[in-house]
Amino acid sequence: MSASCRRLTAGVRVPMVARQVLGASEISRLCGVRMNRRKGIVLRGRRLVVAEAEAMGRGGVRVRSDGGGEERVEKWSYGSEDRRRGDLVVVEEKEDVGCAGGGCEGDRRMKVVIAAAFTVVLGVGNRVLYKLALVPLKHYPFFLAQLATVGYVLVYFSILSLRYNAGIVTDEMLSLPKTPYVAVGLLEALGAATGMAAGAILSGASIPILSQSFLVWQLLLSAIFLGRRYKVNQLLGCFLVAIGVIITVASGSSAGASLKGAGIFWSLLMMVSFLFQAADTVLKERIFLKAAERLKGGSVDLFVVNSYGSAFQALFICLLLPFLSKLWGVPFSHLPNYLKDGAACFLNIGSLSSGCDGAPLLPLLFVVVNMGFNISLLHLLKISSAVVSCLASTFSVPIAVYMFTLPLPYLGVASSLPPAFVTGAIILLVGLMIYAWTPPSMDLNSSSSPSIH
Repeated sequence: MSASCRRLTAGVRVPMVARQVLGASEISRLCGVRMNRRKGIVLRGRRLVVAEAEAMGRGGVRVRSDGGGEERVEKWSYGSEDRRRGDLVVVEEKEDVGCAGGGCEGDRRMKVVIAAAFTVVLGVGNRVLYKLALVPLKHYPFFLAQLATVGYVLVYFSILSLRYNAGIVTDEMLSLPKTPYVAVGLLEALGAATGMAAGAILSGASIPILSQSFLVWQLLLSAIFLGRRYKVNQLLGCFLVAIGVIITVASGSSAGASLKGAGIFWSLLMMVSFLFQAADTVLKERIFLKAAERLKGGSVDLFVVNSYGSAFQALFICLLLPFLSKLWGVPFSHLPNYLKDGAACFLNIGSLSSGCDGAPLLPLLFVVVNMGFNISLLHLLKISSAVVSCLASTFSVPIAVYMFTLPLPYLGVASSLPPAFVTGAIILLVGLMIYAWTPPSMDLNSSSSPSIH
C-alpha cells in the first residue's frame, strides 16, 4: 500500500486516465488511510494496484502489473478516449490487512500449535484404538487393514462431493494433474508392503527404534526436493526427539538383541519402508506448494489430495494383494474365505462371533479416529511442513505408551512403564522446545521457505 501511495504522490504525475477512474480527492483519501501508523497497530485499508496500460480499442485495455505478473484483460468504460501504452492506471482496489509487529506470524504460529496439539491427541487415540480394535479381530488383522483402506476411499470421496457441491472445492482444484496423486498412492502402498514384510520378522520393541529413521528421511528429502535449509537448533531438536522416543519406548526391552537376531536385511527393509512414507509426506507438501502456484495464490483442498491419494493407494494395494496376504499368513487362494470370516467377526454375527466381543464398535472407532488423524496430519502438513507433522506424530508415541499403563477395557492387565520413560520423555520435550525456539536475531522464515522449481 505504501509503495502505491508513494508512486501516486511522490514525484509521479497521475495520468488523466487514472484521474477519470478515481478523482484526486479519492486518490488522496485512499493514500492517506495508512499514512498515520504506530508500531504494533494493525490497520486495514484499501490497496491500489497500479499497472501499465496498452490500448485494445474502445472499452478494453491490456494491463501488466508492476511486479511483472501475467497479462490480463480488464473491461473499462471511458467514453471516446483511448488509453495509451505506458500510462499508469488504477486497475482495482483490494482490501489489505497490515501485519505490524509480527502479528500475522504470531497468528500463524498459534494455528500450527493448535493443529499440532489436535494431531497429537488423535495420534494417541489412533494407537490406543488400533490395539483395542485388534481384540475382537485378533485373527483378522489383514481384514482390518483392508476395511480401513476401502473406508478411506468411500468416506473421503463422499466428503469431497459434499465440499464440491458447497463450492469449497472448485473445478480448478479437480483439474490439477493427477500424476502426483498416482505417485502418492504408489508410495503409500510400497510403504505398507515393505513395512508388513519387515514387521513380520522384527519384534515390536525394535520397530519404534527403526521408526526414528522416518524423521531423518524427512529432513533429507525436504532439503533435497523442497530446498529447505534447517537451522542448527532445529536439527538438534529433531535429534533429541528421536533419542527421547527410543529411550522412552525401548528402555528395558530386548530391542537390541532383537535387531541383532533378525539380521541387517530386515532392519534395512523397515527403514526403507519409512523412506517411502517420508517421501509420501514430502510429495504431499510439494503438491500443496505447486497447487498454490497453479491456482494463483489459492490452495488445493486437502480432501482432493486425500481422496485421489487414497484411491490410487487402494488400486496398488489390490495389485499387491497376493504378496500382502502371504505376509499375513493367508494364502491368496484362501483370501475370499478369510475376508468372509473377518466380515462375520466384524459384524459380530454367525457362528464365528465367539471371541469377537467389542465388534463392531471398537473397529469402527479405530477407523473413524484413524481417518481423523490422517486428515489432521495432512492439515498440519499443509499449514506448516512435513517435518512439523512428523514431530507431532512422534510426540504421540510416549503418550500412547503411558496410556497402555492405565486400566483400559478389553486389554486385561495394564502394561508397566519402561524404566527410563520419564528420562526419555524429558529429552523428547527438550528437543521439541529447541526445535520450536527461534533466536530473535534470525529471520523467522529463513529455514522454512521452500524453493520449488
